[in-house]
Amino acid sequence: MKYKRLYDKVLNREFLSCGEGMDLFSKIPVNELFSLADKVRFIHNPESRVSWQIDRNVNYTNVCISGCLFCNFHCTLSQKEKSFTISKDEYLKKIEELHNLGGDQLLLQGGLHPHYGIEFYEELFREIKSIDPLIKLNALGPPEVAHIARVSNISIKETLERLIKAGLSSLPGAGAEILSDRVRKIISPGKPSAAKWIVVMKEAHRLGLGTTATMVYGHIETLEERIEHLITIRDLQAQKPENCPGFRAFIGWPMQVEGTKLSQLYDITPLSLLEHLKMVAISRIMLCNIDHIQASWLTTGKSAGIMALHCGADDMGSIMIEENVVSSAGASNYMDAAMMQESIREAGFEPWLRNQDYSPR
Repeated sequence: MKYKRLYDKVLNREFLSCGEGMDLFSKIPVNELFSLADKVRFIHNPESRVSWQIDRNVNYTNVCISGCLFCNFHCTLSQKEKSFTISKDEYLKKIEELHNLGGDQLLLQGGLHPHYGIEFYEELFREIKSIDPLIKLNALGPPEVAHIARVSNISIKETLERLIKAGLSSLPGAGAEILSDRVRKIISPGKPSAAKWIVVMKEAHRLGLGTTATMVYGHIETLEERIEHLITIRDLQAQKPENCPGFRAFIGWPMQVEGTKLSQLYDITPLSLLEHLKMVAISRIMLCNIDHIQASWLTTGKSAGIMALHCGADDMGSIMIEENVVSSAGASNYMDAAMMQESIREAGFEPWLRNQDYSPR
């Protein structure tokens, strides 16, 4: 077998180079790639089961100065007829609906609001905790943390420490897109750099926060930039303190560009299902020190999510009670708890409901 030595490295969970990752993605038969990723999945997670979660995505504001070309959801501060910030009464209603559906976590994300510093977020987290002291806040993301630190004129470490004290439970990997400044300067010119995203995650890991990592592909990036992104995530995980969970999971998905400025400026061909599944597989292979890979059904649909479970993914993620950003750019997929479990069983696995830390609920 031409690539036997490389396959052996993969199955031994050795770190691969960018060139080796590109060879696996581009040169080996696709059935061998999927089979290899599936084997790695069972090395990390030996049981024939797939996890899922119930949480609610709440966008606390849509005001953002990052200028992302792929986002139809954000607006400027001057667009008063469109801009909003969620009120306490709205949180009360959203949390009640979350509890009624069996959830206990908010995925709390917004934008880079020019006027919201650390005090706003401390008050927001404490307000939510006053409604429900047990609710978990999987909140913000590295760009928001870096922005809050800058606006507040404090360090990233102090920003995270104060957010944790106010109730932050875990940090999502939001805003990574592609960790290449060439790409970021084009698609999200006002967002913090790749280096800043990395610094925030390093500090979060030092403070013991569990996090996730993400990637959004299928726009102006190259295959090499995708693989380098995965290597950056892998190397960050290797640097985490021994007693910290670091990146609990990786989530990658094709960018949704319908009606966006990005689609007007660039001729972007929608990513094929095959290429997305190859990305799931190569993510599982390259990220040999991260246990869980999500199937990203929200942007690709139920059938693609089921197929991803045979290409290296072991987690279907959340039912996503509420989602605004990717849906505003063309995504229209939906699953409730019953559909989620049915999909996992259809794929040939046993569903298990998890917490953010992958402990059973």
